Amino acid sequence: MAGGGVIIRSSGTSKAYPGGLTWKVLMTCLVAACGGLIFGYDIGISGGVTSMEPFLKQFFPQVYKNESETKASSNQYCKFNSATLTMFTSSLYLAALLASCFASCVTKSFGRKISMLIGGITFCAGALINGFAQSVWMLIVGRILLGVGIGFANQSVPLYLSEVAPYKYRGACNVLFQLSITVGILVANAVNYGFAQIKGGWGWRLSLGGAIVPAMIFIVGSLTLSDTPNSLIQRGNLQEAKERLIKIRGIDNVDEEFNDLVEASEQSKKIKSPWLNLLKRKYRPQVFFAVVIPFFQQLTGMNVFMFYAPVLFKTMGFGDNASLFSALITGVVNMVATIVSLLLVDKFGRRFWFLEGGIQMLVCQAVITTAIVYKFGLNGNPGELEMWYSILVVIAICIYIAGFAWSWGPLGWLVPSEIFPLEIRSAAQSVNVSVNMICTFFIAQIFLQMLCAFRFGLFIFFLFWVMLMTITIYYFLPETKGIPIEEMAGIWKEHWYWKRFVPAVDEEMAEAKYTNNDEEIKI
Repeated sequence: MAGGGVIIRSSGTSKAYPGGLTWKVLMTCLVAACGGLIFGYDIGISGGVTSMEPFLKQFFPQVYKNESETKASSNQYCKFNSATLTMFTSSLYLAALLASCFASCVTKSFGRKISMLIGGITFCAGALINGFAQSVWMLIVGRILLGVGIGFANQSVPLYLSEVAPYKYRGACNVLFQLSITVGILVANAVNYGFAQIKGGWGWRLSLGGAIVPAMIFIVGSLTLSDTPNSLIQRGNLQEAKERLIKIRGIDNVDEEFNDLVEASEQSKKIKSPWLNLLKRKYRPQVFFAVVIPFFQQLTGMNVFMFYAPVLFKTMGFGDNASLFSALITGVVNMVATIVSLLLVDKFGRRFWFLEGGIQMLVCQAVITTAIVYKFGLNGNPGELEMWYSILVVIAICIYIAGFAWSWGPLGWLVPSEIFPLEIRSAAQSVNVSVNMICTFFIAQIFLQMLCAFRFGLFIFFLFWVMLMTITIYYFLPETKGIPIEEMAGIWKEHWYWKRFVPAVDEEMAEAKYTNNDEEIKI
């Protein structure tokens, strides 16, 4: 800042701040990313539990009866169709949607750390209630508390990771969140498979109550963290923010980056209402991707496989244990593919993985749809389950999951969290989480009904959205790799479409600079 004015940078320029990926940053990011464990564990555990006969018999007897009656019938598509059963799964995401709105205010006013801590505590309470549930209403209450926890965690953790990480490694550090989600899913699938073998039919209680473990890991981890320099500056703690920045960058001279963070914070304080500010024309690109990326991420159909993988495999004719084991296999693939993204996302860039993953999922969706039509036909007649068919379905689903896990899975959280300027960051991240939770709730709530009504056509539905989202990324998303988070505005000014919304020179900042220069001349 010179002469009290604001530095105006030309479009497309970005600073190369000093400092690398220190052990302090890496450990901090690993601890923060543990927030993904609670999200992943829940995704994996709910589908497995709803395929366990003792659980269905106690809480959803009609579903258990339908499943028993359709084992030899011709209507395999509808055997798990129950609005109450899907409400058990989807109620969490409705709660997460509402919680993310409150989480935005908490994250901005009190910091990212407090928001993560609240998320861990409420998730832990929900896990306890679900583990001891005696009726459906207790299950739903527990799921709502789990949802509140996930809403707070998903709102704060991606922001925390993007703000702490050095810009060169921001992609890899942010992917740690998605990696911990996949670890949570894998652990949940293993837990379901193990506890399903317990005699007496009470293993489902251990599966649901076991969510306490990742919750406690997240709570303890949150207590050990310091808040981000961005958040500390935003709340007026400048000295503490500078000391924190020195620690995480591993160097003494952080003046350039610190001054830019302070400058960005000063600009953000001029914004009276971040929510209304989202409507400004110059933020049109960021808001567009805050909506369409989570929208498309859920309409890939990935969560169908994660929520209902055991149910889906069971519907296809796999036995009880075989369906849980197949879900365990997909969990391993999901985690390994996310590690690939972690290692390579900052090398090949965001656009490459978005496009490659979209094409891969598109091909696999076509194969899976063809296999389901071959197996069930139009009326869901299961016929005989051949070995080659079982292998083909599992391989196709694994390749599909790998495509998602190294593209739309991690990038769905990374890209929205890194493109928002500070003045709208918390509000825009809430939009991102809210859209994600709305679409997740929608898919979770109506999937089994849609499977019953549309039969194999449901997978054609998902195939269409995978094709559309890949085309959208190709034409409208610029590359964000290697650009400091506070310097991201320049990419929109050079894009063939978005430059019509974002002026080449920010008029508000220019006016402030010229006004200050005129005052200096008069003096």
